[in-house]
Amino acid sequence: MNRRPTVLAALTLTAAAALTLSACGGGGDSDEDKANDKIAGADTGTEKSASPSASETAAAGRPKIELPSDFKHSFTPDGSGDTVKNAILKDNAELVRALDAAIIAQDPRLPALEFYTEGEGAVAAQKWVKAFTDAGWTVTGSVRYFDRQVTVSSKNAASLSYCADESKAFSKVIKTGEIKKTEVTKKSYVAYGAQVEKNDEGVWELMKISSTRGADRCQP
Repeated sequence: MNRRPTVLAALTLTAAAALTLSACGGGGDSDEDKANDKIAGADTGTEKSASPSASETAAAGRPKIELPSDFKHSFTPDGSGDTVKNAILKDNAELVRALDAAIIAQDPRLPALEFYTEGEGAVAAQKWVKAFTDAGWTVTGSVRYFDRQVTVSSKNAASLSYCADESKAFSKVIKTGEIKKTEVTKKSYVAYGAQVEKNDEGVWELMKISSTRGADRCQP
């Protein structure tokens, strides 16, 4: 798929490449309409964010992440009845938003991104954002994250699995404003696996991540 700059295509499917998140583009309007017919809740006009409110963010000492109006996320489920899993899901959503905020800001060391990453996860995130900045590309559109599941292994460690529908997310050339749209295919859907750990401040940071583009479990 020609959904990202040529320089990005050279990256292998390591932790950095697994952080594609919103670089994948969908097709034209007709393709998107067809995709929406198959995907419940794909209408971005009804999206809900899993991120905490501004007051909750401030109270927890978490950075306030702002994204432009032309880029949106939705997360399903956006929470859990379990207190620990709920916290993990919320911090995972903020990580996703921080990564895209860093791409849009063209800043691999965006404080919000560093806040939610550590170790290999931080290195991978920075490399991925730098690839966008070096290519002069950003992101626009919307990404739907669904089937988000948490497995808690200890009081300070957990893993997540979730899917991403990138059929309505597009890469955009910053200098010209050109939006790269491609056909919606099986590879527009990605399965993610992440390992997180809780730091001393109670933040669930990304330590490692992997992905499978075109995974059967994430298909509409």
